[in-house]
Amino acid sequence: MSFGLLIIRLAVGLTLAAHGTQKLFGWFGGGGLSATSQMFEKIGLRPPRVHARLAGLAETCGGLMLAVGLLTPAAAAMILAVMIAAVPLVHLDHGFFAVNGGWEYNLVLAASALGVAFAGPGAFSLDSMLGLSWGEQWGFAALIVGIIAGAAVVLARNAAQRRHAPPGGTPQPQG
Repeated sequence: MSFGLLIIRLAVGLTLAAHGTQKLFGWFGGGGLSATSQMFEKIGLRPPRVHARLAGLAETCGGLMLAVGLLTPAAAAMILAVMIAAVPLVHLDHGFFAVNGGWEYNLVLAASALGVAFAGPGAFSLDSMLGLSWGEQWGFAALIVGIIAGAAVVLARNAAQRRHAPPGGTPQPQG
């Protein structure tokens, strides 16, 4: 079981870390913080640079922590929060399949990270080397924290759009 968890942790964690470095530094063909901030501004996240930095850090740090199996429930909560926010803000209107920009990829990443939080990182992890043991209650904690953090971003964006909506109309894009 530990080899299986290691494979999942490395695949999901390193994929997310790479995705986060695209946002933060423009690595691997990404746009960096400037382009990510512009995209976040278009989808209504304010302040966009703060949200871009936080999303990039959550993906990079959460991904690396998951990959090495360090503080695994915290890593899963970070990943889950970003994926929960990404689905309604970016992917939901495009349907399920990633080929159309949908949310299937987000689901797989979030579910994999959460599954590791519930199962534990396995013997081949820094958590194990440090004597840290996580039970199912930590999986539930990661789930709750991830949902709250991701939902908070979406709700704050929605509240900001309502504040800037013309009376009786739909929110107008800012910027």
